[in-house]
Amino acid sequence: MAVRVGLSTASVWPRSASSAFESAATLGYDGVEVMVWADPLSQDPAGLRRRSTQFGVPVMAVHAPCLLITQRVWSPLPEERLRRSVAAAEELGAPTVVIHPPFRWQRRYAEGFADLVAELEDRSGIAIAVENMFPVRRFGREVSAFAPSIDPTDVGYRNYTLDLSHTATAGTDAVALRRRMGGALRHVHLADGTGLPTDEHLVPGRGNQPCAEVCESVADFDGQVIVEINTRRAHTPADRTKDLAESLLFARLHLGQ
Repeated sequence: MAVRVGLSTASVWPRSASSAFESAATLGYDGVEVMVWADPLSQDPAGLRRRSTQFGVPVMAVHAPCLLITQRVWSPLPEERLRRSVAAAEELGAPTVVIHPPFRWQRRYAEGFADLVAELEDRSGIAIAVENMFPVRRFGREVSAFAPSIDPTDVGYRNYTLDLSHTATAGTDAVALRRRMGGALRHVHLADGTGLPTDEHLVPGRGNQPCAEVCESVADFDGQVIVEINTRRAHTPADRTKDLAESLLFARLHLGQ
């Protein structure tokens, strides 16, 4: 079976998740990944289910609210936000939840994170795919905000998300990280970057990451590829659509579809 290619709702920001369902249907994506954040629709499983039915586009994954700007979405407790994300995925029929490693200051959450992930996976049957991150660069120094590190393979989980914009920002060898993730790689955030200290999420092929090589390496894996690009600087809706279409074409081409 061909790897399914989905569209992250983050790719249409600042437009709402509803726009992502519409774009996915129009352009021929296989589904969407819902980034849960300030957008009220992203926090509403019933509303998302209605949009999914309306546009005939399934929800492939739920991205838990774990950004700095979403620390109070659903709950101030990170454990509860992860539990709510799994419950939303169950309600929406999504097989995957994407989660970032804990922040260093979330000490209690960090201490129990691996056990909580395993418990929720065992109970729900949903893959909780822990994502690689990147450090903050200041005054010539790099500081990690994540515990124990930006690399989830340092701990070892059943399921991983490989984000190719994050590898660019971190200066990480994406191909080597993909190898370390091995058969536990379940989810790819397809984007690009040039190595700037900001998380660029460029259209794949416009940066220096091995996006084609990674796609070719997962052409027959049991997982999902999700386009997660930044289109907020698109001057017109047509420009945004062009970037989303180009990203889908890149994915299909290098996945051999």
